[in-house]
Amino acid sequence: MSKPFQLSPTWGTVAPPAIAIFLILAANFHLVGEDSMLFVLPACILLIASVFSSVHFAEIISLRVGQPYGSIVLAMAVTVIEASLIISMMMSPSEGDPTIARDTVFATVMMVLNGIIGLCLLSGGLRHREQSFQSQGAVAAFSVLGTLATLTLILPNFTLAVAGPFYSTVQLGFVTVVSLVLYGLFLFVQTVRHRRDFIDLSFECEAEEHSVPSNAQAGVAALFLVLALTMVVLLAEALAPAIERGVIGLGLAEAFVGLIIAAVVLLPEGMTAFRAASANRLQTSLNIAAGSALASVGLSIPTVAIASLFLDQSITLGLEPEHTVLLVLSFFVGTLTLATGRTTIMQGAVHLVVFACFVLLAAAP
Repeated sequence: MSKPFQLSPTWGTVAPPAIAIFLILAANFHLVGEDSMLFVLPACILLIASVFSSVHFAEIISLRVGQPYGSIVLAMAVTVIEASLIISMMMSPSEGDPTIARDTVFATVMMVLNGIIGLCLLSGGLRHREQSFQSQGAVAAFSVLGTLATLTLILPNFTLAVAGPFYSTVQLGFVTVVSLVLYGLFLFVQTVRHRRDFIDLSFECEAEEHSVPSNAQAGVAALFLVLALTMVVLLAEALAPAIERGVIGLGLAEAFVGLIIAAVVLLPEGMTAFRAASANRLQTSLNIAAGSALASVGLSIPTVAIASLFLDQSITLGLEPEHTVLLVLSFFVGTLTLATGRTTIMQGAVHLVVFACFVLLAAAP
């Protein structure tokens, strides 16, 4: 019989109010957005603290609702952060960038498909030699992700209605609707129609040994999760100008900003997926990773597209040729990884090599 779940006070409950106080003080001293280390260094530390705080509370909610619903909670949280950051940078008169949506979403997909999954497969393989998962659920997720990524990041390069890597208003509206419908259908399949295809069966057998938070504890965790995510958005927006100037000052490509944003918003899910893989729950790890990438393409792009129509701003969606090659390679390698329903360190190493190539080209095209 498992012990009752204890929602003990942690440093995570301190992070959101500490960030709010810091931002108020920084605004009073006119440090927000400046390159001063008095602002940048504490802001980065508090940002990381808030991200880990959101991981803690998201995991509590995940324990309460169970899988695969817990993975969806994390995916929605990432979407809120990502869409908010992209839209805020698009609205900025000085740092507005029509490519930020494309760069961020592409970086998110590459980081998930190769960085997070590669690291999970490598660490899981080192600890457990060989891991298994239900290929039906993983293949369904990858098929939806591949379709959405092609429609939003590759096809705009080949349309004729508008010159350049853009969609016309009608095309953008169609892709927005299709993306939302396809993502919604995937959620229905994952949570209702074929839910068992996404459940970690080995973990399900041990479920009785794990304590579950009460509804009240999950409600408190949800409140602090919202506060933590809000602080992440506010801090990231305040740091964005300094980050962009730092990237340019180091001689890196502007697309590297999208990689930094993706790394920040994926840190909670990346840590959770890594822990799951290390605990030999690869199915849960893949659910979390694929869910975050699907939410990024299936929800963030439509959200940004709708915002661009209201703001009367065009957004660049089509990838550069070298990035298109890496995206196609990622899905090809991912398909081979999912083919057998078992993984070793070999697949993890291949994914990490592809991710290293992406980071190199993002920094120096």
